[in-house]
Amino acid sequence: MEDPTWLSLLPALVTIGLAFFTRQVLPALFFGVVTGSLVLYAGTGDTADLNFLQRFLLPALGSKGYAQILMVYLWSLGGLIGIWEKTGGALHFAREVGGRVASDARSSLFFAWLLGCVFHQGGTVSTVLAGTTVKPIADAHRVSHEELSYVVDSTASPVATLLPFNAWPAYVGGLVMGTIPLIPLTDDGLSGWSFFVASIPYNFYAIFALAMTLMLALGVLPYAGPQMEAAIKRSRETGELDSPTAAPMLPDVGSSTDPEDERDPDYTPSLLDFFVPIGTLLGLAVIPYAFFSLNWINEAFLACVLSAMVLALVRGMPLATVLDGFVSGCGRMTIGAIILGLAVTMGQVAKALNTAAFFVHHMGDSFPELALPATLMALCMAIAFSVGTSWGTYAVVFPVAMPLAYHINPDPVFVQICFGAVLGGAVFGDQCSPISDTTILSSMFTGADLMDHVLTQLPLALFAAAMAALASTLCVVAFV
Repeated sequence: MEDPTWLSLLPALVTIGLAFFTRQVLPALFFGVVTGSLVLYAGTGDTADLNFLQRFLLPALGSKGYAQILMVYLWSLGGLIGIWEKTGGALHFAREVGGRVASDARSSLFFAWLLGCVFHQGGTVSTVLAGTTVKPIADAHRVSHEELSYVVDSTASPVATLLPFNAWPAYVGGLVMGTIPLIPLTDDGLSGWSFFVASIPYNFYAIFALAMTLMLALGVLPYAGPQMEAAIKRSRETGELDSPTAAPMLPDVGSSTDPEDERDPDYTPSLLDFFVPIGTLLGLAVIPYAFFSLNWINEAFLACVLSAMVLALVRGMPLATVLDGFVSGCGRMTIGAIILGLAVTMGQVAKALNTAAFFVHHMGDSFPELALPATLMALCMAIAFSVGTSWGTYAVVFPVAMPLAYHINPDPVFVQICFGAVLGGAVFGDQCSPISDTTILSSMFTGADLMDHVLTQLPLALFAAAMAALASTLCVVAFV
């Protein structure tokens, strides 16, 4: 749709509404896709647009993006978890290393916060690695899955936008480079990266989100909202880590039996079983990017699971057992794969209907200088929450927001404040949306129910966003 109307919002509203009302994400996403076909047909009159299977679902599932999610993030990491269950590698690490750091619920959450900062390569990487690693420790100390999923989710994308040694600055820098004279178009692309780094102090949402998560982990956050408070009380007093109505997407193998039952009894676990795969993953993801500007994240995930398999074989595990662990781990990702597939499809729907462009078009360019950062932030929060992606939101908003901010006031500090508002607003939406891959994977790998995770973290994230909007406005008053 070249000229989007308010109807372009309908698929996202249907999806979000059904997700909250029914607490079932699969049917919510499905009906969102169907609604998208109906809206597109209403705009084009082409009956082919009514065939949502051909128009949206199959192209999305056949896309490179979904193939990457399915084969790299889900199968590689699912297979890694299955192998760790056979070798006992992650459990051994949790007991040997995490056990020395975490002695109670508070220190377990602090350990989760630290891991979220260490695994700062982006939302998906951080949520999966931090959640998988710390879950056995947190479970042992009666940390509710709602708490853990919030800590893992809120130290994923926010950290990636504060520590610039990952793919985010390169991606965002490429979007804004050449949009205004302050960010000239250069062959090396450093102008965009440099502007990203210079704007980090004004990325207030990420700063407040990270600080509030740390306060919750340390037990010094004055108030966490009624639902999170109830989850904390339930888990501490009864040991029930999930709400009575919870339906975690990733079955908790260790919930009814001792995790040792999954381990090969003839295999002696070692810290190498944990550190070799993780070292391979981080080494291939960070070093080539930091020194050679190469993005090897896909290769890093594949090498990670392969290194775990080879190490297990070298240390004496039978091939059949290794493959059994790999296949078992992959199999438990089926529900997550379906949900993420529909989430990718919703992204195709939003693109076809120009949902994000509708927001930007109706924003106009008549806002006063003082209100622009907070307005841009609210705009990005709404877009990212509706479509479930921060990077997609950046692609639409940054090329418009930067010229708009520069037009209103070319002062570099003002433009950096607006830049930080866009950066943080999109992270909020991505973090909180029930159709975001980050939200889905955070709940999946911490054992939480998806909607329980969304509803318990939303009040905290909204407070951080409100504080960020206020800080951006005060900075305009103070420095511009």
